Amino acid sequence: MNEPPRVPEGGFAAWSRDRLGLARRGADECGDVWQLEPGVYVAATAGPCEEVLCRAQDFTKVPSPLFPPLKRSSGGPTPEERVHSHVARMRGLRPQAVAARIGEIATGTARFADQWPTGQDVEILPLVRRALEEVGTRYLFSEDAPALLPFASQLFLAREVLARPSRWVWPRWIPTPARRFRTRQQVAFTNALRPIVHRRRSSGRLGDDVLGQMLRPSSRYGLLQEEAILDALPGITVATFETPSRAAGWIMLHLARYPQAAGRVAAEAALLPADPAATTSTHLDSLRYTQALVREVLRLHPPSWLLTRSATRQTQLADYTIEAGSTVLVCPYTAQRDAREHSEPDRFQPERWLDDSGSPAKPGVFLSFGTGPHGCEGAALAMAMLTLLTAQTARCYHLSEPLEPEPSYRLTTFGGLATAGLRLRATLRG
Repeated sequence: MNEPPRVPEGGFAAWSRDRLGLARRGADECGDVWQLEPGVYVAATAGPCEEVLCRAQDFTKVPSPLFPPLKRSSGGPTPEERVHSHVARMRGLRPQAVAARIGEIATGTARFADQWPTGQDVEILPLVRRALEEVGTRYLFSEDAPALLPFASQLFLAREVLARPSRWVWPRWIPTPARRFRTRQQVAFTNALRPIVHRRRSSGRLGDDVLGQMLRPSSRYGLLQEEAILDALPGITVATFETPSRAAGWIMLHLARYPQAAGRVAAEAALLPADPAATTSTHLDSLRYTQALVREVLRLHPPSWLLTRSATRQTQLADYTIEAGSTVLVCPYTAQRDAREHSEPDRFQPERWLDDSGSPAKPGVFLSFGTGPHGCEGAALAMAMLTLLTAQTARCYHLSEPLEPEPSYRLTTFGGLATAGLRLRATLRG
């Protein structure tokens, strides 16, 4: 059997010490696919990563939902209900739906810029998260968002507790303290959401938000069962702001480190309406350099930098044999630094995403939102949130890192790529 090569002195011990470093070594020394441990492989470059994500029948997504369905006598959702739920919520998350609500998103992201304390070093991620939490929750639930915001915050806290590194990997059926806490918060959120669902259905005023789309009957599937709605929304709620918050940390850091790029974003943002609520999709489309900067930061620092798939049968990947049951780790972090896809791949160069004759490079592979059947449902919403947050922040402020010998953040890779504890200083842009 033709197995992928292994990294010398690699393995789980080296992986636990420096995940990003070993991922880079594997891509540099072994190429497209390499072996971390027997039965555990890493797709390291653009071609194999895209292939694994698109071949969903051969490489299935490992079922590890953050908020699994609550145990009920009726059992969990059926495969048909899961498909129906996905189709229903995508009606509210597709690009056209996001474009229709740009003014609401702009209002929420502008509030973050307005509230940033100036002239002092501030730990920025909690401020970003609270702002995007409000934007995401309001996008899902409109006027009902204020009643659900406290429960959304607790769901995020449950996610953070579960994501903390542990020496032990407990079987899923063991009720660890973190899992019990997660279940309590999920039950509390569901209990707060249930009367909202009842009120909307009984009144007939379903709403035009994502919840309203899920309450509408489908010509193919009919009416989505209440429990399927309640089971799906805790995870979606956290997803609307958790991953974008990690991405926003990297973006703010780059605005601080690349003042010329930040100035170019500020110049674009100066043309936005003074009233954020008046912002339209046309305004968003005009932020071409800002969107390019966001994509470039996501290329270099994808928040979901490692995706897990399982081989359903013996198959081939990059001329190697992958046995059934093997784990394949898809690594957007190294795939998006593939020199065959991007010139000077480690260089921060937003211009590479501009589609004009002056661009020094053509866009290459971009997997920060995944691809294939399990690509990120909220990609359009996340890009709108991040683009407007970036533009409105740069329009108001110059950002800088603290003038201290200590680093301004801690790099974390467990559960996502993040700038933990990031501190920045904002001064008003003249």
